[in-house]
Amino acid sequence: MEIVCKKSNLSGELRVPGSKSQVVRALVLATLAEGNSKIINPLLSDDSAACIVGCRAFGADVLEKESLIEVTGTRGKPRTPSVDVYLGNSGISNSFLAGVAAHAKGPSVLTGGESLRARPFSPLCDGINDLGAKAESFEDTGRPPLVVSGYLEGGFTEIDGVNSQPVSSLLVNAALAKSDTEINVTNPNETPYVEMTLKWLSEQGIKYKAAKDFSSYKVRGGQEYKSFEKVIPADWSSACFSLCAAAITPNSEVLVKGLDFSEAQGDKEIINLLKKMGVEIKIVSEGVRVCSTNLQGTEIDLSKTPDALPILAVVGCFAEGETRLVNVAHARIKETDRIKSMSEGLRKMGAVIEELSDGLVIKKSKLHGASLNGYNDHRTIMSLAIAGINADGVTKISTVEGINKTYPSFVNSMKKLGAQMEVI
Repeated sequence: MEIVCKKSNLSGELRVPGSKSQVVRALVLATLAEGNSKIINPLLSDDSAACIVGCRAFGADVLEKESLIEVTGTRGKPRTPSVDVYLGNSGISNSFLAGVAAHAKGPSVLTGGESLRARPFSPLCDGINDLGAKAESFEDTGRPPLVVSGYLEGGFTEIDGVNSQPVSSLLVNAALAKSDTEINVTNPNETPYVEMTLKWLSEQGIKYKAAKDFSSYKVRGGQEYKSFEKVIPADWSSACFSLCAAAITPNSEVLVKGLDFSEAQGDKEIINLLKKMGVEIKIVSEGVRVCSTNLQGTEIDLSKTPDALPILAVVGCFAEGETRLVNVAHARIKETDRIKSMSEGLRKMGAVIEELSDGLVIKKSKLHGASLNGYNDHRTIMSLAIAGINADGVTKISTVEGINKTYPSFVNSMKKLGAQMEVI
């Protein structure tokens, strides 16, 4: 399938779906907990569905209702799945559930689609092996399928933190290890997502210590997770698309409802980044109101918020002067190489854009319609669609089904604001 976009005007209001990062953490912790947990207003997407498949495979009883998921956990004793655990293209589910597998006798086989099997998980495997369990990758490449056996004992490990998910997985699962665990992290990146994990641990009463610079952690072993009720907050990562669309679409005014500034989500930084570029933003009781304005290019360090690179590359096309997105080489190891996919797509639309090893340089450009490859990457597809409603002519983007990973209602939400988008 493909999405077809035409130049549009935007106005109105919308409410973005729940956070993928939060719902996966909720599902995994509920699986490890004792008793019945309730996850309220969860995101229903390909990633959450993949995680549910995995949680069930490891022995959790997961009941899906309208606006509610109930999970009866395993008391920290997951079973070994009887068949391979297929996780689609959900990298976050693969990371967290590989840690869960280290508490089962095993062997547990975690695999997935083409995109997942191309992503590196060596730091996670190294950490699991250092801490007493066993994790092997396909032909020792660091890529899935991963074969994991128990049991996580604790001890010391040092891993690369270019991707935050292995760090978060080890933190969550180290609490159930037999003895204490110490984790050193080189090159810590995406630290707001680690903050999110630490907040979950604190809410659960887990005993740990964390360095302020996210370079080291100590987690007490032999702890337990307890059942909980959690309302899943709105996803700032998904909100970035409508907020940025309003900023660059002439004569637009959009209200995004339900966003929580107290949330441990790094992509809430989009508000400060857009303000830095001159966007008119008002925080009101109902949410965040954005009006279009003249933007000014600037340099933005995305080491903590790499998921914002695709949409900010689009914003850069409409900002005066030059926009530099830097310190985000880890954007190359997501669902696709996002530095390459956005450079390629925007260049086909007429953008003046330069690809760096760790980012992009974009100059103000007049965009035109084009036929583009979405690479089955939700953030690439949605970002190019926002470019398409601000370009002359017609823009077509392939693999639109990729948006189901995190934001299945994206097209309908944008259409409610007046965007001319159709899925063909």
